[in-house]
Amino acid sequence: MSDLRSEGVEAVAGVSGALALEDPDAPKSGRVERGSLKHIVRGLLGNTSSIIGTMLLIGFAIVAIAAPLLAPCPEGERRCEQTPYQVPRDGYSSNPQPPSAEHPFGTTTTQYDIYYGVVWGTRTAFRVGIIIVAVALLIGLTIGSISAYFGGWVDEILMRIVEIFQAFPFLLAAITLATILRSANFQGVVPAMIALIVFGWTGYARLIRADILTVKQREYVWAARSLGASDFRIITKHILPNSIFPVLVVASLDIGSIVLTFAALSFFGLGVPDGYADWGQMISSARNRIPSIAQDWYIVVYPGMAIVLFSLSWNLIGDTVRDLLDPRMSGGKAV
Repeated sequence: MSDLRSEGVEAVAGVSGALALEDPDAPKSGRVERGSLKHIVRGLLGNTSSIIGTMLLIGFAIVAIAAPLLAPCPEGERRCEQTPYQVPRDGYSSNPQPPSAEHPFGTTTTQYDIYYGVVWGTRTAFRVGIIIVAVALLIGLTIGSISAYFGGWVDEILMRIVEIFQAFPFLLAAITLATILRSANFQGVVPAMIALIVFGWTGYARLIRADILTVKQREYVWAARSLGASDFRIITKHILPNSIFPVLVVASLDIGSIVLTFAALSFFGLGVPDGYADWGQMISSARNRIPSIAQDWYIVVYPGMAIVLFSLSWNLIGDTVRDLLDPRMSGGKAV
């Protein structure tokens, strides 16, 4: 995740505020300015990668919405009746069942239905990816905005805190914190989500800080301050709208990598409880079947393809938007 964020930061940091820094008095020549909403929409519709990513994402959204119809809870299965995210179980044999009419994708080594887990795992992926990134983004925007706007000792203290969090390897720190939270009786997906949020907000804070350090020197900010506008109003109404878009692009890239990281935590048994509909946990059941993986391929292929395609859809869309905002892609000229 840190590598993806770094690439996104490098690509979009140079175009901060591009959506709102156009000169309103400049003559209109019929050109579509780089960074404008029209330019982004046109680029997304005319780019094969973004179209593929959008179609994949829409497909996953349809599966998530229609999950109760695509994978209804079997009658008499009390556990999944109480919570639909609990995957139905067909016995307690340690030998997985191959795909059949009853189990279209087969079962895991613990006899959980893979088809049910893949379908309902789509909802888990959306919930985990969007919530974690949204909360981390909110924290990063808040701390980064305060740090850049007030500067001085406030900036020094907050940036030292950011550097402390960034000193820890992201995945290792998330694994450690998730383990601690699980030992403290946190249940469900909460421990892994908290762990990823705690160590996932720092990149947004640094990026928005760099953007605001430039934007806060603009004339309209000084004008608002001279008119007596409060600091909160200046930040929320004048500074953030002109500097937030590059951060949103990086956030869209991070959703896919967050889902991958969450799947890794589930693979290690730290993401979700046993039997919860999650792609990473589906794959973790294949660890004991490595010698016979060619025969039991379905344990890995179906949830693995779901993870790859879901992450790919977000990355294709995010990469396209990043390229559209990067002036280096067309020599910095409006298109």
